[in-house]
Amino acid sequence: MKVPMTEYLRIDLETENWECRVCNHVVGSAKGNYKEGLLVHNRDPREIHPPIIDPDKYRFTFSPDPEWVRILEYCCPSCGTQVETEYAIPGHPPLFDMEVNLPALKAQWEARGKESEPYAGPAVTTAIGHNH
Repeated sequence: MKVPMTEYLRIDLETENWECRVCNHVVGSAKGNYKEGLLVHNRDPREIHPPIIDPDKYRFTFSPDPEWVRILEYCCPSCGTQVETEYAIPGHPPLFDMEVNLPALKAQWEARGKESEPYAGPAVTTAIGHNH
């Protein structure tokens, strides 16, 4: 049984793995942090939040200082779908934002008595990129 957890992630309760909901790529064990199985792009925050005032004239420009903050973009290594983004302190490990109680999740979905997201082969994607 495959249970959707976020817009782009699900857990296969039989294999206890995180999977990409776009391409069905196995990201890693659902007992751990899904981010460890994704590609990470460490963005300079000034690319996302450009200075509002001239940085040549002013020390503080209303743009995040890359020495104090970084923006991490996590993407599926198979299809490139951006799964998550986080603002982090440089050098800090990725946040562990979803710790799943697998036995409880299995019991909950077994009690429902139906398949939540049956495997249908690779996902079909339209020209605008939405999963159908």
